[in-house]
Amino acid sequence: MTDLAGAKPQQLEETPKRSVPGQPDMWLFVLFEALLFTGYFSVYLALRTQNEDLFLQSQADLDLRIGVINTIVLLSSSWAIARCVRAARDGVYRTAMTYAFVTVGFGVVFVISKVLEWIQEIRMGNTFTSDEFFQHYFFLTSLHCIHVLIGFIVLGVVIYQLWNPARRSQQLVETGATYWHTVDFLWVLIFAMLYVVR
Repeated sequence: MTDLAGAKPQQLEETPKRSVPGQPDMWLFVLFEALLFTGYFSVYLALRTQNEDLFLQSQADLDLRIGVINTIVLLSSSWAIARCVRAARDGVYRTAMTYAFVTVGFGVVFVISKVLEWIQEIRMGNTFTSDEFFQHYFFLTSLHCIHVLIGFIVLGVVIYQLWNPARRSQQLVETGATYWHTVDFLWVLIFAMLYVVR
């Protein structure tokens, strides 16, 4: 058995400390968002079972290809922000900033795609007041888009942290990445609920 009392302080410090990335407050927010959306999804599924024909008929007006493209774009943004965190941990801040900007770029592509999809649906006569399915569709996708826009502010803080050597904080970079991953995860659930579930 190893005698820790006789070990040198330097040896004890070499053991990597395990911790949850980011700030604890962000994880409380993630938990709150998960509970909130779980409640809403439960209501959506309950209403869907009561009006299955209406939901299926309206769902057929959505373009699954657009939903898939949006999902790929946001999953790519999650990959980019994960690379940003990794580069920041390694002290390669220029690379980290590049990945942060790539994340923003994917986010912008997502928002533009979503707005174009809304325009397409409205031109087809599908609006918030069309039926119950499109009330949920416009509410959920708009709420998610608001989260993405907030995410741009969060990513702006991350980029500022990486750009300014005096203010660099790995914890804040990881907190921003946690928020962005949450936004992406919520979209995957929304995509599954609105586009895939039949």
